[in-house]
Amino acid sequence: LAAEGVRFTRAYAQFPVCGPSRASFMSGLYPETNGVVTNAFATGNHRIATPSLADHPTLARFLRERGYFTARVSKIFHVGVPGGIERGETGSDDPDSWDFAVDVMAPETLTPGDLEKLSRGDHYGSNFSRMILPDGHERTQADVVATDHAIAILETRAGRGPPGATNRTRLKDGAPFFLAVGFVRPHVPLIAPARHFARYPHEEAPLPFVPEDDLEDVPPEARRTGNAVAARFGMDPVQQQKAIAAYHASVSFMDEQLGRLLDALDRLDLRRRTIVVFTSDHGFNLGEHTCWQKLSLWEESVRVPLIISVPGAPHAGARSDAVVELVDLYPTLAEIGGLDAEVPSILQGQSLIPLLDASADTDREASAYTITAGEGASLRTARWRYSRWGEDASGANEELYDHDRDPGELHNLARDPAHATTLHDLRARLEERRRSARRLP
Repeated sequence: LAAEGVRFTRAYAQFPVCGPSRASFMSGLYPETNGVVTNAFATGNHRIATPSLADHPTLARFLRERGYFTARVSKIFHVGVPGGIERGETGSDDPDSWDFAVDVMAPETLTPGDLEKLSRGDHYGSNFSRMILPDGHERTQADVVATDHAIAILETRAGRGPPGATNRTRLKDGAPFFLAVGFVRPHVPLIAPARHFARYPHEEAPLPFVPEDDLEDVPPEARRTGNAVAARFGMDPVQQQKAIAAYHASVSFMDEQLGRLLDALDRLDLRRRTIVVFTSDHGFNLGEHTCWQKLSLWEESVRVPLIISVPGAPHAGARSDAVVELVDLYPTLAEIGGLDAEVPSILQGQSLIPLLDASADTDREASAYTITAGEGASLRTARWRYSRWGEDASGANEELYDHDRDPGELHNLARDPAHATTLHDLRARLEERRRSARRLP
């Protein structure tokens, strides 16, 4: 997929939690604007929580209203994993976005087999557990089921039924389609067939380098997902290695399903006229800074994979190191579809078309804005990451990292007088982005 598209190496989520992040990129708005800042919206239509924006269309609804056939398979807006998947829940979906939607029901932790708990937390959706499935016993897993449904939709779209067939009329025969497929892995619990676990022996899994005093120069809120701090972790080195290896195995399992989907596009002769976007809702800490899972504002938790493959694009296989955001997807896809003149004026992202059309980065504003729980906010530029915990700026609640010299974000420079000018500049830029993110129409 990367060889046929453009790979963005510095793409960032707007919130390192699945519900707010998904509501953000599907609405094209920052979480502070659309009002979705927690996973608390378990059911109903909550793609927007700000009353004045109740009629703002999601990306899918925007396309649907302009003649696209739109379909959702599995988790696009927030659904609890594994519980919501085990119960086949819709979650916080937006029903106006879709002509057709599939809620996947799959066994997850109820899968026959041995579920090994690796961390001490009891919440089955956030602790680390792994399950090694016998090869050939994965057909009921959520991502396999989702891929089967997605392929069936593609085959229906590519099929040639008799003129006037009622089922094809219902599917807007001849219309362009927007198909959103939500893979749940590598979300915990970390489930994959044995063949994928065999690729990553846990004994060989390297633990990240973490200086003994790494967390001593960061604000208390930044430490809350640390292995020795968070009540739900507390893993010993072997458990950490098992967690890392299982994470990699579940990524490979998901990737296998993506491959099946891309193969179907090729087989049905749809690939040459189908734009493919691959991304994630947030990143993940796997022991960096002794932290695990998401929620942090460090690079591993907020950076996401992003590949955009446009048939016939002049720079297939290119890499862009420009700083981009997930809110950029809405205006990008609208422009590719020739609909950029019709997008809502309130959209807060920038189209990535200039980065898809040219091998060199443009002079676009190169910064990404992310917030998280605990009143955390962060601004990532091409060189710097500046994070603040709370509204007021002071050395005690700030972080500053120089990615040119410290890509692991191990040395907080916020209290270093030598970087006072940079700190002052980034404070001002964060404030401006925060004001913009909180501005209502």
